[in-house]
Amino acid sequence: MIENDTVRLLRECDAGAKMGIESIDDVLSEVHSEKLKETLMESKDYHSVLTSEIHTALQRCGDEGKDPALMAIGMSKVKTNAKLAMKHTDATIADLMTDGCNMGVKSLSRYLNQYPAADSESRSIAKRLIEEEESLAKSMRGFL
Repeated sequence: MIENDTVRLLRECDAGAKMGIESIDDVLSEVHSEKLKETLMESKDYHSVLTSEIHTALQRCGDEGKDPALMAIGMSKVKTNAKLAMKHTDATIADLMTDGCNMGVKSLSRYLNQYPAADSESRSIAKRLIEEEESLAKSMRGFL
């Protein structure tokens, strides 16, 4: 089957949302501030909602979805562990989350442009995921 833009965009959204959840999970146990923990949990919950929507849309297309690249997960864990080993603070966690959000926004925006024929539902999901990443990055500013 030839993959269309809708499936391709949804796969990238799937990988991005899963990466967001994974990144939040990696730092949650290290957070000191209850407010930061609450902010991260709310974002994780929203990422989970989007993941469910993505999977439903992918199932309608007869596709299984996409996991984040193992290299990306590995590099993220190495960076997180190294930065926290040097300076174990909420500011470090906020910095890591900001970097991750910015990479997510950049990647998802590229995919939105790369797959212009994707249907309106998949484009809406991608835009909401981008908005969530932007919102989370903005909320991290108070912890930097």
